[in-house]
Amino acid sequence: MFIFMQGMIAMGSIVACLFFFRFWRETADKFFLLFSVAFALDAFTRTLLHFGHIPNEQEPLIYLGRLVTYGLILTAIIRKNFTPDERT
Repeated sequence: MFIFMQGMIAMGSIVACLFFFRFWRETADKFFLLFSVAFALDAFTRTLLHFGHIPNEQEPLIYLGRLVTYGLILTAIIRKNFTPDERT
């Protein structure tokens, strides 16, 4: 059941990645690009957890990937709220 749930979360992350990537292509706003990259990295780490034969989620590689994922999301939110509206 755990493997099935990890697969569903990875699939959801890929869908979110493609969703934000589409909006980035339409608006050229880096907010959407950072979110797209964050969800792609989340899907990659969850896939790596299964296919990389990593025994549990307490491996440093998995934690590092999730730390970068959440850092990208936090960076996107901070940039969107504290910088002037520019499309670069």
